[in-house]
Amino acid sequence: MPRPKMPRRICGKPHTNCFKPNAIPLSELETVTIGLDEFEAMRLVDHQGMQQLQAAEVMGVSRQTLANLVKRARAKTTACLVEGKALVFESEESCFAEFIRLT
Repeated sequence: MPRPKMPRRICGKPHTNCFKPNAIPLSELETVTIGLDEFEAMRLVDHQGMQQLQAAEVMGVSRQTLANLVKRARAKTTACLVEGKALVFESEESCFAEFIRLT
């Protein structure tokens, strides 16, 4: 039985609920869902330029957990760009019990 997820601090959220190739309806695309914790890890490291240790402290997770989140987020984002899939962001409601939202 896996360990339960520790609460993660999520300070930023996507400005939209998905990104997809232009001129193709979402219903016709394969979708990949990215979790809010994965989005936040990638936002802190890649967009804000934080070191992984600093970003891990901000999110309240270990550095290894943050590295795993960033790796998964990058893989999902790259797959969508290369393969023409839609990237759908997990809704806040679906992960409310698992994460701590700080605004």
